[in-house]
Order: sequence, then C-alpha cells, then structure tokens
Amino acid sequence: MKKETQLIAAGRHPDSNYGIVNPPVYHASTVTFKTVADMERIGRDSLNNVYYGRYGTPTTFAFEEAVATLEGGDKCIAVPSGMAAIALSLLALLKSGDHLLMVDSAYFPTRKFCDGYLKNYGVETTYYDPMIGGGISELLRPETKVVFTESPGSITFEVQDIPAISAEAHKVGAKVLLDNTWSAGLLFQPFEHGVDVSIQAATKYLVGHSDAMLGTVTTTTELYEQLKWAAVGFGYSAAPDDCYLGLRGIRSLSPRMERHQKSAQQIAEWLEKRPEVETLLHPAFESCPGHEFWKRDFTGAAGLFAISLKNYSKDAVAAMLDDMEHFALGYSWGGFESLIIPSWPKTIRTATEWKGTGPLLRLQVGLENADDLIEDLDKGFKRLNAA
Repeated sequence: MKKETQLIAAGRHPDSNYGIVNPPVYHASTVTFKTVADMERIGRDSLNNVYYGRYGTPTTFAFEEAVATLEGGDKCIAVPSGMAAIALSLLALLKSGDHLLMVDSAYFPTRKFCDGYLKNYGVETTYYDPMIGGGISELLRPETKVVFTESPGSITFEVQDIPAISAEAHKVGAKVLLDNTWSAGLLFQPFEHGVDVSIQAATKYLVGHSDAMLGTVTTTTELYEQLKWAAVGFGYSAAPDDCYLGLRGIRSLSPRMERHQKSAQQIAEWLEKRPEVETLLHPAFESCPGHEFWKRDFTGAAGLFAISLKNYSKDAVAAMLDDMEHFALGYSWGGFESLIIPSWPKTIRTATEWKGTGPLLRLQVGLENADDLIEDLDKGFKRLNAA
C-alpha cells in the first residue's frame, strides 16, 4: 500500500463505530469496570487498553496508530505539544550523570530545556556541529546515552547525515532521537535510517490548520513502554479534541505537502536571484548545507526555509516585515497561512560559528497563490532598501 493510501486508512475502524468514517471524539477521565476481575485484567495491560483518561482514549489511539503508520514506527505516544514530546523523550531516556549530545542547530526551546532543566537534573549536554556526520564518534563517551538530531535545523536548515550519526551512536549503546517535524514524517522515514525515537510538533504539518497544540513521540517496541510510562507519570495527556484535529489533518497531509513544496520551490527560485539575498537555505538547493543528504534520504521538501540577507540593520528588516500583506509575523509553521520571522543565529550558536553577515529571514510558505506571495516579498524588499 502506498503511503498516500495508508494515510487515508490508518487509525480508521468504521466497523467499531457504526460505520462512521471518522473515529468519534471520546472525552474521558473515569473508565468504569463491571467486575474487580475486569479491573485487574485490564490494569495488567493498561498501556494498551482504555483504562483511565490519562492513558488515552479511542480517539488518542486512532491518532497514534495513524502517526506510527506515517513514520514507519511500531508505536506512537500523543502528548500536548511538540515541546512536551521533546521533554518527554529526553527525561525518559536520561538520568543524573548521563551525557547528551545535542545538535547546535536545535530548536531554541530545546536548547533552553537542556541548559536549564537537564543541567539542574545532573545531565551534561555537549553541543555539536550539525554537519559532523560520522565524526560524532569523537564526542561519544561511555556515559553518552542520547544523541539528539534535528534535520533540517528549523532555523538554519542544515540537513544531517542521520545514518552515519546513528551508526556511530549505536556502537556505544546511545539512542538517536530526531526532531522530524520539517518532514512531517512523510518526506523522511526515520526508522529506515537508524533513528530510535522520532519526535514531531504535530501542531505544525500534521494538524495543518493552526488550531491545535499537539506533539508525537514515535518509537520502537523496545523503547515504547519506557516512554509511555514516563508520559503517564508526567501527566502528559493529549486532549482528545486535538487528537481528532491531528487525525483530520493527516488525511490531507500528502496533497498539502505537495502544495507547500511547489510554492516554496517557486518562491525560493525567485529569492535566489534577489540582490538582497546572501544565501538561500532551502534543503532542495545546493546552497544549503547537507543538500546531498537531502537528495539521498528525503522524498521531497517542505514549505519552510530561510534566506540569509546581506548586512541590513534591524530597523531596515523591521521596515520590510511590519507591512507585509500575506506573510504574517508568527513563530509557528505548517499551517495554511504564510509566516515570516527574523532571526540572528550568531547569538545562539555555541559549537559552531554562524558566518552569515546579516539577519536571517525564515519563511513558512502556506497555501496561498505563490505569485501573490512573491509580490508581497517584492514590496517588502523595496521597503527594506528604502530604509
């Protein structure tokens, strides 16, 4: 069965729901049992049954089944946000005295979590060059338990050599975690490339409509119970309404991603020729670090990329962005609407030096007409230059 067909079928069980196409939304906290024997029997396998609302409902399980199918994993755990998915995965697999290797291009809240909570809990974090590949072997220690990857990086878009990193990490028994949000789990199959835990901010492409907070942790049978018990223990329970919205979004994921990719490609080609642009950071273009790994490992591109501008001031960038018509200023991405934000990577890198001379603009290309978005950017560049 092709992936596009799987996404229509996964998590749907009409025969169990009176023939209804979509699984219903189950709002639940308490679950009752007919007998003490039933309570004990179901309790012995509580992770895989409707046992208590915090463990999940049939709505949760339908969404988790669909995501596991999408990413090619054995099991998925739904949590309330992408950051919750990151925190759960790290806290479940690390303890005091352990060592974490964290990619230097990581999502900034991930970095804050490592430098704050994990440090306070006695976990040491070492940041590494996203382009390190198999050279990560030089940073691995006996106490290294997790290597965290994000490919592409969500601000600077370096594509990592995940198979090479995974091979070296597994030699010392370390688990490889991947923030796979950019690919939506559709464009990159993590478990075919050595990943042990794939994390998504399902808020982004999976939900697709900017109206739910949701995260996913997809993993192997080996690690599932360890991660699931941590989720139950931490109280990480995804809302059934949000799981329903995530499941709805998955049904249209493939055609939406095609539209995001096509429009982003057209806009990126236009931007590449602009005199204001120093570097185009789009994994499908040769100018992006790790482009060769994208060509080898990915089946397509998303709608999120960046441009590094020449040396313009913050005031000039503000003049450009303050009056955009179609590109709204907003930190999320993956929805139907286009977004743009400024960034200065030089201020947050610690293992590598960001060599861009000017500010970086990250673009989320939505589902609007690409010509309208180009016209919006063209007017913005005129304001940038005038300022």
